[in-house]
Amino acid sequence: MSPSTRDLNPSQRILLGPGPSDVHPRVLRAMATPLVGHLDPDFIQIMQDVKALLKPIFGTNNDLTLAVPGTGTAAMEAAVGNLIEPGDSALACIHGYFGERLAEMAGRYGATVTRLELAWGEVFDVGNIEQALSAGDFKVVTLVHAETSTGALQPDIQEIASACHQAGALLILDCVTSLGGLPVEVDAWGVDVAYSAGQKSLSAPPGLSPITVGDRARHAIEARSAPPAVFYLDLLKLAAYWGENPSYHHTSPISTMYALREALRLAHEEGLSERYARHARNAQRLWDGLTELGIDLFIPESLRVPQLTTPLVPDGVDADEVRHRLLEKYNIEIAGGFGPLAGKIWRIGLMGNSSRAENIELLLSALSHWL
Repeated sequence: MSPSTRDLNPSQRILLGPGPSDVHPRVLRAMATPLVGHLDPDFIQIMQDVKALLKPIFGTNNDLTLAVPGTGTAAMEAAVGNLIEPGDSALACIHGYFGERLAEMAGRYGATVTRLELAWGEVFDVGNIEQALSAGDFKVVTLVHAETSTGALQPDIQEIASACHQAGALLILDCVTSLGGLPVEVDAWGVDVAYSAGQKSLSAPPGLSPITVGDRARHAIEARSAPPAVFYLDLLKLAAYWGENPSYHHTSPISTMYALREALRLAHEEGLSERYARHARNAQRLWDGLTELGIDLFIPESLRVPQLTTPLVPDGVDADEVRHRLLEKYNIEIAGGFGPLAGKIWRIGLMGNSSRAENIELLLSALSHWL
């Protein structure tokens, strides 16, 4: 039988990398629900359900809250591309790969980008950002809440947002890894645009990415001199499609929407406070276990993302060889570092449905064996 005609039968993996995470069996079953049309009244109600379920997880009452078709990069591009016009000025706060990606996107959309950079793994002080804001006239500031490349959690979001607003700037916050595993309080913090991805701490399959837009940012989008360059990610057109009386914009990924709705239902059934506590408990068990194995951690404990741990590769150990052995012997997927952290760290994800005690014990046992 040729490779193109054989049965679809990928290996059964335990996904403990930086995403995607394992999905609950109920989410898989939801994807098998029969299709309806993307303007069918039943499907419109499903979209309204998703919108209603997303708002408490974002900590917002923003009406413009929806899921962009595509992975987290699509939501990132929607945030940047709808706010920035050629000639605008942007302050990009960069302390890892995804802060760098935001800076690159802003430049591609025509912004004059000022880079405020720290070493990978460090986090910004409010004073750093205030000083940078005082040196220019910025329309947009970009910042990553939980930097997936390093495992560092950016604190003081409310104070940073306040500094941005005092300087007349809008804050775009990347919550791709944090949403669903850590408290995100868009309204209380004063964040203007926040976005995420379905496949990480929400434990949905890749393909839809949540985003929420506050009043300041929506007014800025409405005041553009020209429509956004990318029609597919035009947030005002998407908002019209997600309204109670929708107008056609694109053919939605129906089955993926079913899955995201079920993943969000599971989050609310668990209870958001308990969900965050579970991620914190399991992270602590992993951190303690790694320390017992003599493995140091890259990020200080007070700044660690519970869903993404970055242990330092011990001296004399081949980082990629350990990853390959974990995959071949135990069907465990973890990721390595990249950029300046290539070969220096592993990235272990305990996100959503993957954040389970049995996964931690299996991984620690396997690492103990191989190391």
